[in-house]
Amino acid sequence: MDSSGKVVLGRYEVGRLLGKGAFGKVHYAKNLKSNRSVAIKMLDKEKVLKVGLSEQVRREITTMRLVAHKNIVKLHEVMATRSKIYFVMEYVKGGQLFDKISNGGKLTESAAHKYFQQLISAVDYCHSRGVYHRDLKPENLLLDEHENLKVSDFGLSALSESKRQDGLLHTICGSPAYVAPEVISKGGYDGAKSDIWSCGVVLFVLVAGYLPFQGQNLMEMYMKIEQGDFKCPGWVSIKLRKLLHKIMDPDPSKRISIQKIKESTWFRKGPEETLTMERIPIENASTNAAPTLMRRRKNSHGDAKPLAVTNLNAFEIISFSTGFDLSGLFVEKESKKETRFTSENPASAIISKLEDVAKALNLRVRKKDNGVVKMQGRKEGRNGVVQFDSEIFQITPSYHLIEMKQTSGDSLEYQKLLEDGIRPALKDIVWAWHGDDDHHQQRG
Repeated sequence: MDSSGKVVLGRYEVGRLLGKGAFGKVHYAKNLKSNRSVAIKMLDKEKVLKVGLSEQVRREITTMRLVAHKNIVKLHEVMATRSKIYFVMEYVKGGQLFDKISNGGKLTESAAHKYFQQLISAVDYCHSRGVYHRDLKPENLLLDEHENLKVSDFGLSALSESKRQDGLLHTICGSPAYVAPEVISKGGYDGAKSDIWSCGVVLFVLVAGYLPFQGQNLMEMYMKIEQGDFKCPGWVSIKLRKLLHKIMDPDPSKRISIQKIKESTWFRKGPEETLTMERIPIENASTNAAPTLMRRRKNSHGDAKPLAVTNLNAFEIISFSTGFDLSGLFVEKESKKETRFTSENPASAIISKLEDVAKALNLRVRKKDNGVVKMQGRKEGRNGVVQFDSEIFQITPSYHLIEMKQTSGDSLEYQKLLEDGIRPALKDIVWAWHGDDDHHQQRG
């Protein structure tokens, strides 16, 4: 506590209570340096150790550091004292999705469609990182000030390495009403398939306003879950009914996959009512929409301006050197978003080659006059559309350094595109790749 009576924790000023649980509290706080709002989850170490949840806390920290997605609550840092563990997280001010349903009843199919798309996007991203949430329910889905969904509470999540030799998870966990039948049966289960089931229960609750599986007691409810025994209310559209029955198929081997969910008509287009909505102008469109690029055509006179190339001075050349690159101290290798190569080709030939590569890999291209060639994928990925910039720097008139940097989209998808497509396609113009041992080979 400082002289003014305010509670200060490190560089955070702790404010009002946001929530309370069995092992601690969540408080609103503000970063005193940046003025950024955060939420701090404070766990009591003694209580956590007494009930054997230390491994669960460690797992939550590991998991939240693995996942970075626009629809997942971000973990900024973890601090600890002798008696407490502090999770400093993104502050999501819109509250729980559960509150929206309990206060206002069922949602329209259009509203449920938006939240379900965002939920599937986040869950698909987690699964691509080998992370399974295992406790998906409206209470663990938060809304930000723009009504965008954020998945939270990874306390029961499992990582790929948690699987036994049979390749399955065996810990029974989750909230009874949202848990998949194979989790209850104790025979081992696929974490991805059980998460998909829970997503289906969440979607049902959003459009119906009540749970799909109900009974006089827990055993009766479990029997209905194991049989997939539920009925959709009359106001649910036929397309959504079909999708819900495919998601909540009690046989995990027949249950629809996330990829198939994404390909379904209801997921792609939404309910019929959304098809009559007014077209939104590009400048006012939601930030979740895939960015669109205007095609620029060269006329017969070739009046497109030549791309300007940045000249590097000696100090800047040194700063690009691998030995001076300190990013490894702060960024894990997996999430590195930039790579560099040098070329003896003129800038015009480099640009031409980049355009050829884009065409071959079905990428969109736009050029800017400040020495940057922008490339963009044509399909929405796990974390938006992959986009990256290639900036050309002139070291000497016949020697250039090109920096390729990811600006949006999923980092694993970008790395796959880089390794499998871009690097091999550029081999004719590359003198040497810089910054990684695998490709740091000079042409002789």
